[in-house]
Amino acid sequence: MLSQERSPGAKLALALLVGFLLSFPLFTVWLLVYDRQQQSEFARAGIAEGWGGPQIMAGPLLVIPYRATITETVTENNREVSRSRQIWRELTLAPELARLDTDVDSQPLRRSIYEAVVYQSRVSGRARFAMPGDLARLGIAPAELDLARAELRFGLSDPRGLGANPRVSIGGRQLPLQPGGAGAAGGRGFFAPINAGVGAGQPRGVEVAYVFRGHGMRSRAPHAGDTLWRVRANWPHPSFQGGFLPAARSVRADGFTAEYRVGNLALGRSLVSAGAPGESVPAVEAETPDTYDSRGAAPGGGGQIARISLIQPVDLYSRVNRATKYGFLFIGFTFLAFLMFDVIGGVRVSAVEYLLVGAGLVLFFVLLLAFAEVIGFAAAYLVAAAAIAGLNTAYSAAVLKSWRRAGFIGALLTGLYAVLYVLLSLEAYSLLIGALMLFVALAVVMYVTRNLNWGARGESEEAGGTSPAA
Repeated sequence: MLSQERSPGAKLALALLVGFLLSFPLFTVWLLVYDRQQQSEFARAGIAEGWGGPQIMAGPLLVIPYRATITETVTENNREVSRSRQIWRELTLAPELARLDTDVDSQPLRRSIYEAVVYQSRVSGRARFAMPGDLARLGIAPAELDLARAELRFGLSDPRGLGANPRVSIGGRQLPLQPGGAGAAGGRGFFAPINAGVGAGQPRGVEVAYVFRGHGMRSRAPHAGDTLWRVRANWPHPSFQGGFLPAARSVRADGFTAEYRVGNLALGRSLVSAGAPGESVPAVEAETPDTYDSRGAAPGGGGQIARISLIQPVDLYSRVNRATKYGFLFIGFTFLAFLMFDVIGGVRVSAVEYLLVGAGLVLFFVLLLAFAEVIGFAAAYLVAAAAIAGLNTAYSAAVLKSWRRAGFIGALLTGLYAVLYVLLSLEAYSLLIGALMLFVALAVVMYVTRNLNWGARGESEEAGGTSPAA
């Protein structure tokens, strides 16, 4: 019995239609990857809860209250009356010199399949202050300074991570500390009340030593005439970010060292400022990945910082996400091979067979995500690729009526998975390699179909509801 067979053009349209329908489950897989990534971030935050958040360190700053006289004009009995009254303001002095050494001891914490990098920082160093000799330029009379109520303020974005017994001393004398840091009431950190009148006008050296805990990011907000910040850590995967990069760095398999050198001219900020209580010293807020822009500046033009992130060497969710974006290439190349067997080799491939093979290709990314969370990306990629390549090869043997043709499909899938792994490793050249693959595939299709009449219809012989293998 003779039946009219679809034209090559109709077969191509059928393959394109099935490929378009498969874009919906492929997009769903992409959403699944995004959802799992968000769950992972929440889980990491839960692991580090109570340990300390991403930390930003600021200070020390010397804050001295002073009396200022202001004149106000008010209306009384339809007459303007000028009145003077005294208010309290704050004079804030940044150190002329700040030298800080930070030793970071980091470790991964695990909960179920999730992991977060936490650290403990030991900070030690010194700072030197000097009373400015030109207070009159700021409109401040030296006699109005309340030197006995001065404070040394230190900012820390998440004080929960502050260790026991921080030490701040002047001339070998340890100072008592109180909670509250740089900024107005509710400022984060700690401060030490001092009497700045003792030895006023002379350089005043301050020595600090304290320990704090945090996770993810470790940052410093420099504010001094000359800031030298040295960092040593045992984590081998740092990411240097923010408004300032280290002047020198060394990254090794057992950790890294970095040295920052920042002057107040680079900061664009004076060492002396005055204002209402809390105005002259911006509060140090809890830091999150999006608190600061790419230059390290806080929203609204706030202070710049130097940031070091302790990153995971492999972010499996970003790699699975990138792999999913190549799903259309897998579907396209595999369907193209089936189409060539159909229009050139005479093996008829139905829409259901296209759909089942495509479903297997989409399932690869689900398997990759599921296994990667448990056994790591590389092992998961090998397991998922072997499973899907083997499944589609065995099914192709039945569809194409030949193990030799199925072997070609298996070799094609193996090659595609190998190339995709290379693409994920060579991010800079992924577009170039992908474009070359498409060019080669198009050239091969144009060559093998150069004499094909895409609009011609053929006849196939059917007997007993079956068609002979080609």
